[in-house]
Amino acid sequence: MSTKTNNLLAFSLLFIQPIFMASNLVVARGGVEYVPPISLAFWRWTVVFFILLPFTYVSLRKSYKIMKKEYKKLFFLGATGCGVCGAFPFLAGQTTTVTNMGIIYTSSPVFIILISSIFFNEKINLTKIIGLIACLIGVFAIIIKGDLSLLINLNFTIGDLWMLAAAIGWALYSIYLFYWKTKFEIFQRFTLIAFFGAVSLLPFYIGEEIFFERTIFSKEFFMWVIFAAVSPGIVAFTLYTMAQKKLGASLTGFTLYIFTIYGAIYGYFLFEEKLENYHLVGTILVFFGIYLTKKKNVQKN
Repeated sequence: MSTKTNNLLAFSLLFIQPIFMASNLVVARGGVEYVPPISLAFWRWTVVFFILLPFTYVSLRKSYKIMKKEYKKLFFLGATGCGVCGAFPFLAGQTTTVTNMGIIYTSSPVFIILISSIFFNEKINLTKIIGLIACLIGVFAIIIKGDLSLLINLNFTIGDLWMLAAAIGWALYSIYLFYWKTKFEIFQRFTLIAFFGAVSLLPFYIGEEIFFERTIFSKEFFMWVIFAAVSPGIVAFTLYTMAQKKLGASLTGFTLYIFTIYGAIYGYFLFEEKLENYHLVGTILVFFGIYLTKKKNVQKN
């Protein structure tokens, strides 16, 4: 296969991967009608772990000493990447739209820069500050649906706030995934992150079962859990890893923006959601903010 064909296939991953990544929003909106949100998140990552384990068990067994050294870090990554980012979108899907979830989640790179500057002393210039402000205004324009009276009266859709928390959770996960070096291979680490993600969700799952809503292990339960584990889980992760290996981190990061577009398409066709003017304004501000905050980095690469 020629280099040109290889490059074309790699570039096509930028548009293929978000199809699977954005399907998590479909699960968040549609799956919670049949499976309680914490239960859906817990069983999803449990299934991911058991699907991956046969392929990584032998190597993980040999790496037991590394696991003992890294288990606290792996638990944090599991709790943020699978716990917060796994459960919060499903909680959000009970009260907000796929379109809102997609746009709000896209603000995550801005929180990555903001948190990195606070905790890791990364330099932040005036351009990035303007970008941060633009992005946050865009997010809140969507949360308040373009109506300032909702902000004044603190009358928000709780699902939008859950999604904002998920975006911050993904930022924390991404930052520490980058800063914490590991001796594990990619899929070894992913297997363990899925395991610790399920462990972090277990007490909340039990609490949900006892105090809120019991899980009914129906045909719909198995369909949504398996779909959530495979499509936005294993397939999206694998394609993202392939794209990052071939295209680099900066270019692969653009999958998150394409993800927003697919999210809106899913919402329109599957859930009959309407695109409002505040969606357009919010999206423009979020994308403009991300462009400003990443401008220097793109030029350096």
